[in-house]
Amino acid sequence: MSEKTKKIAYWFFTLWLSLGMVSTAIVQLMKLPEEVEKINQLGYPTYFLTILGVWKLLGVVAVLTPKFVLLKEWAYAGFFFAMSGAAISHIISGHAIGEILPSVLLLALTVISWYLRPANRRT
Repeated sequence: MSEKTKKIAYWFFTLWLSLGMVSTAIVQLMKLPEEVEKINQLGYPTYFLTILGVWKLLGVVAVLTPKFVLLKEWAYAGFFFAMSGAAISHIISGHAIGEILPSVLLLALTVISWYLRPANRRT
């Protein structure tokens, strides 16, 4: 893969990841009744939505901002743990595949974006 193609792929996947994280963060911060019910079904307290929403927004800022390479690594790690934890929580709770796929998709976007990141965004 050429450097130009890799850079385009990086930004494509990173922007989709960012869009997914921002949109889910907004829904979590709004504490829509469906989200509250879902998080409670998984066994987590409602205030966990605020924690997740704020950290997702901060993670997106870290991933998109130039420099702060170590902070980016932490943001990617946070996305990885949050999305793998969400997928595992849904699986353990016996939810249908439709409930599991969004977190698996965001997990895949996290790994792909991290893998394709340019040299100036690596530690």
